[in-house]
Amino acid sequence: LKYFQMMWRKPDFWTAMRNTVTISFVRLVFEFPVPIFLALLLNEVRRDRSKRLYQTVLTFPNFLSWVLVVGLLRDLLQVNGLVNGLIKSVGGTPFNFLANDSVFANYAMLVLSNLFKSAGWGSIIYLAAISSIDPTLYEAAAVDGANRWQRIWHITWPGIKSTAVVLLILQVGNILNGGFDQIFNLVNGVNRNVIQTIDVYI
Repeated sequence: LKYFQMMWRKPDFWTAMRNTVTISFVRLVFEFPVPIFLALLLNEVRRDRSKRLYQTVLTFPNFLSWVLVVGLLRDLLQVNGLVNGLIKSVGGTPFNFLANDSVFANYAMLVLSNLFKSAGWGSIIYLAAISSIDPTLYEAAAVDGANRWQRIWHITWPGIKSTAVVLLILQVGNILNGGFDQIFNLVNGVNRNVIQTIDVYI
């Protein structure tokens, strides 16, 4: 046990543990519902060609590596990047997104970049669950005068709720996985105390 004791005595380990649990909780709250909403929106697209186009565009980032996504993010968010160029054009002062220890800025960057990459892919499971719902239920509800929101709330959501619960349980069980690839590519000397997780620490 001496190596575990050595690890437990280091404050860096407890910082990484706290960051891992916090980041996983933030991901659970802000990232988990997005694929559900995305699937519900895609299900409401009536034209098949448009639906396939949106699905392709939203799913494509999942096949990009984190190295490429973080490289694009660095180009966009650096001091002379596109985002700071827009800020300067409206009279604001540039903000160094990548070299700051602000918890809010770093967690927002983690959540938004992960949503860009994985929300479309995550919605596929819910779309599959929606496709198993009997279409005559929607027809009967429309005949009874239910609008789109009522059909979503009373037919679509109950049809996918069990799938959402199973995926939520799986994600809660994965609470100590903060996402190695993304954080390994984003971590630097300035934000290390804020976003370094156990995986990166090890």
